[in-house]
Amino acid sequence: MKHILSILFILTAVVGLLTSCQQTDGEIQGEPLEFTVLTQEEIPSELLEVIQTHKQNEIKMSYKLEDSYYIIRGYGQQKTGGYSISVNACVLAEDGIHVDFSLLGPQTEEAIANEPSFPCIVLKLAYREVPVIFD
Repeated sequence: MKHILSILFILTAVVGLLTSCQQTDGEIQGEPLEFTVLTQEEIPSELLEVIQTHKQNEIKMSYKLEDSYYIIRGYGQQKTGGYSISVNACVLAEDGIHVDFSLLGPQTEEAIANEPSFPCIVLKLAYREVPVIFD
């Protein structure tokens, strides 16, 4: 009987640990971080060169420069203009900085350029010695 109770206790503890690690409602749990979305003119030239080199493809990268952290998310070449990027989350969790973005398509009411575009967003935040995780 003691053996069965021990096993039940261990199973209950494991299930409790597993469920406590899950995200709730699809949101990332952690401390929301303050960040600034940079305009093209505000992006440091060193970083802008890297972005220009890789803009044809998807970009998911972080870049440390002095005391700032830059988080870059590009979606590669799109057939037309009119795209935008939404920041869904930027939080500090136990395992690092979690960021989540969405690519938003052109609105049908607006005039859309029939030239390829390269939607990209750059976030600037205070540097932390933790990894960046793209969700």
